[in-house]
Amino acid sequence: MTDHVNAHPAKRFFVEMLTRDIELKDSILDLLDNCVDGAMREKRTELNHPVPYKGFEAKITFDENHFSIFDNCGGIPREVALERAFRLGRPDRDTDKDVPTVGVYGIGMKRAIFKLGRQSTVETSARDAAYKVTIDAAWLADDFNWNLPIEEVQPDEAKGTKITVTELNDGIPRLFSNQTGFEVDLKKAISAYYGHIITKGFNVYVNGERVAPTTSSFILGENALASGSGIAPFVYQGNYNGVAIELAVGFYRDLPSDQEEEDSLAGKPSTEKAGWTIICNDRVVLHADKTRVTGWGEAGVPAYHTQFVSIAGVVNFKCNDASLLPVTTTKRGIDGNSDLYLAVKEFMREGVKIFTDYTNKWKRPSKERSDLSVSAVTTTPSEIMKSIPSNRWSADRKSMIKGQKFKPELPMPTIEKEYRFLRFSKPLSDIKTLGEHFFGDENAQPGEIGAKCFDEVLKGI
Repeated sequence: MTDHVNAHPAKRFFVEMLTRDIELKDSILDLLDNCVDGAMREKRTELNHPVPYKGFEAKITFDENHFSIFDNCGGIPREVALERAFRLGRPDRDTDKDVPTVGVYGIGMKRAIFKLGRQSTVETSARDAAYKVTIDAAWLADDFNWNLPIEEVQPDEAKGTKITVTELNDGIPRLFSNQTGFEVDLKKAISAYYGHIITKGFNVYVNGERVAPTTSSFILGENALASGSGIAPFVYQGNYNGVAIELAVGFYRDLPSDQEEEDSLAGKPSTEKAGWTIICNDRVVLHADKTRVTGWGEAGVPAYHTQFVSIAGVVNFKCNDASLLPVTTTKRGIDGNSDLYLAVKEFMREGVKIFTDYTNKWKRPSKERSDLSVSAVTTTPSEIMKSIPSNRWSADRKSMIKGQKFKPELPMPTIEKEYRFLRFSKPLSDIKTLGEHFFGDENAQPGEIGAKCFDEVLKGI
C-alpha cells in the first residue's frame, strides 16, 4: 500500500500571496481593466475607430462600509464564468487572442476582491444569461471546496457586470473615508492611466463624479512635419514579432522661464507632465516617468532636471497577444528586461537626447527664444505619423526592430555673444524696494529686477 502526502493548495496562501504586493489603488484599477476588456470584446471589429468606446462606462462607488464597480460592457458569458473567470489563474493562453487586452494570468478580479474584503458578489447580465456568484468568508476558510455557487438572477437591460464587496479588510474603511485623500489619488490615477481610453469615448465615474482625462500633447511648428524643419517631435514606428510600436517625444510646452527655474530651486512643486508615458493596448502602464527605467540618466542621456520640464514622450505598444507586451503582472509597470523594450528604449534615448541638447543650447537668454512659443496640440503618435510625408521618413537598420523614424531639424539660436546666468540671493524686503524703485511694483519678478540692476550699473561704468 502506498501512502500519499497532502499536496492540496491552501486558499489562505493564495489570498495572502496575491494581495501582499499590490496596492489597493492598483487593485481597483485591475477591476477597471476588466471593464475596458469587456468593451473591447464588444467592439473588437471597430477598435480602429477614433472613439470605439463611446457609450461604455464604469461607475465606482465606495465608503467606509462597501465598495462597488458597475459597468455596461457586455457582462461575462455564463460559459466563461463556469470555466475560467473565477479560477485563480487563466487555464490557457488562447483566451481573447483576437482582442488587444493586457491581462495574461487571469488573476486581476480575484486579487482585487481578496484585497478589498471578505464578502463579495459578482452579478452579471450577458447576452446568454444573468447570474450571481458569491465569495464569502466561509468559502475562503474551506480549503477543500474550491467550487463557487452560481445563481440565476433577473436580467438587467444594461448588459454588464456589478461587483460589490462588503466586510472590508482592516485599514480599508479608513482609506475609503474622506479624511485620507484616497479618492483624490484614485481619480488622478484613473485620469492618467485611463486618459487615452477616456479620450476614445469611455467614461469613468468615481462616487458620482466623471473623471477627466490627462492627455498627451506636443508642440508642432507650422509646416514642421512637412518640411522636416522647425519645432516637432522625434517619431519612430516599427513592428517586432507582431507587436506594433509607435513612439513620439518632443516638447509639450514652452521652454521653462527663469522664474520657473527659480521656483524649482526654491522647492516649489509644479504640475508638469514631463517624462515618458508608456501605453500597452490603450492602457497607460507608466505615466510621466523620469527615471532610468525610461532611459533618463544613462547611455549619454542626462538625468532628469527641471530645465527639461518641457520634454515629454509617448510609446504605444499594441498586440492581440498580451503576453508579448513588456508589461508587469500588475499592469502598472514595464518589464525592463524585455528584449522588445530594451530595443525600443534605444529610440527613446535617441529622441530625448535631441531635445535635452536643444534645451541646453537655448538656456542662454536670447531675443529669439520668445519666438519659439507655439501652441501645443493634443494628439497621439498615430495622428502625428499620418501627417509626416513619406519622403521625411528614414529607415532604421541598426535595431533588431524593423522600423522607420522622423528626426526634426530644430531651430538653433544665433550665437552673437556668450551668456552666463547670474544667481544670488538677497533679502526680500530689499528686492521689493528695488521693484518699487525701478518698476513701480514691489512684486516685480526678481529676475527682472536683477537684470535691471545689472544694466544700470553697467551704464555707469
